[in-house]
Amino acid sequence: MASKTSIPETMSAVQLVGHGGLEKLVHTQDAPTPSPAAGEVLIDVHACGMNNTDVWVREGAYGSDTDPQEVSSWRRGRSTLQFPRIQGADIVGRIVAVGDGVLAARIGQRVMVDFSIYNRPEGDDSLADIDYIGHGRDGGYAEYVAVPGENAYEITADISDAELATFCCAYLTAEQMLVRSRLTEGERVLVTGASGGVGSAIIQLARARRAIPYAVTSAGKEEALRTIGAEGVILRETEDLVAEVARVVDAPVDVVADLVAGAMFNDLLRILRPEGRYTTAGAIAGPVVDLDLRTMYLKQLELHGSSQGTRTAFRRLVGYIENGTIAPLLDRTFRLSDFHEAQRTFLGKSYIGKLVVVPDRHWDALGAPHAS
Repeated sequence: MASKTSIPETMSAVQLVGHGGLEKLVHTQDAPTPSPAAGEVLIDVHACGMNNTDVWVREGAYGSDTDPQEVSSWRRGRSTLQFPRIQGADIVGRIVAVGDGVLAARIGQRVMVDFSIYNRPEGDDSLADIDYIGHGRDGGYAEYVAVPGENAYEITADISDAELATFCCAYLTAEQMLVRSRLTEGERVLVTGASGGVGSAIIQLARARRAIPYAVTSAGKEEALRTIGAEGVILRETEDLVAEVARVVDAPVDVVADLVAGAMFNDLLRILRPEGRYTTAGAIAGPVVDLDLRTMYLKQLELHGSSQGTRTAFRRLVGYIENGTIAPLLDRTFRLSDFHEAQRTFLGKSYIGKLVVVPDRHWDALGAPHAS
């Protein structure tokens, strides 16, 4: 391993110590600083984005195949989660040390981390047994994190570290949803939860495919969503979602990209054209839904579940960032030591885009928090 004389033995981190409320997230100054194993790099974390998955894992809210209320982590009965665990998947920082087999020339690179633990060799794009950094191993809500060298991608785009930390998890998830649903040029896609990280990413990535996105959101966020590419906006609170979509969208809806589910699920299937495609990677309004199978089979619908993405999708995402095809949507930043406040704000959903956490020792260089 390259010399690490300036790297402390302990570090500041937020540790998840069990399933439960915010009290299960403990800020400590004495977490052991990791060392990179063979094939790994050690990253000085400059920013880490927040995600719904962090919250659901903390709450143990994933249920089981037989009991939707069972306390369970992201991989359900096959969980690799161990406590204490440092969460945080959207990692941006600088490589400060390398393990055996990694070129020392990588030290100093600014990198964004592909958070996926693929458990399969290069070339195998199956996601059947995927895991992720921040769950199967420690993540980026800390001053330092060790990750496989192949997961750390050098980024040269002229955007800030906090802005770069808005992309990884949300945009990879969004990209894979559009891959699964085969969204193509000229098609209409209806996006629920459109103001969140994944939803706003779908809007931009749909435009990158020359598709036409329509957003479902709450009042007050309409203009911001039009600015990032939404062709039209439908308010989630409308009395008749099906009728309102028919009024706003100028052609049949080819794809529904759903992050909300709950009570609107069956309406979303009704909205789809015959042979339309439904894709989901979240269920913030409720994961247990009413499904009229007649709607599904009489309309010849396709239903796709999607989570994370492939190495190929991540490399495509890096290309979008480097050539400016997609733009960061950073709402605000928080100190790592203010993590409880950050997560409360996250749960309030009163923002558009992403919230990002910055280790306190990098806060002075950042300056004042990014304003909404």
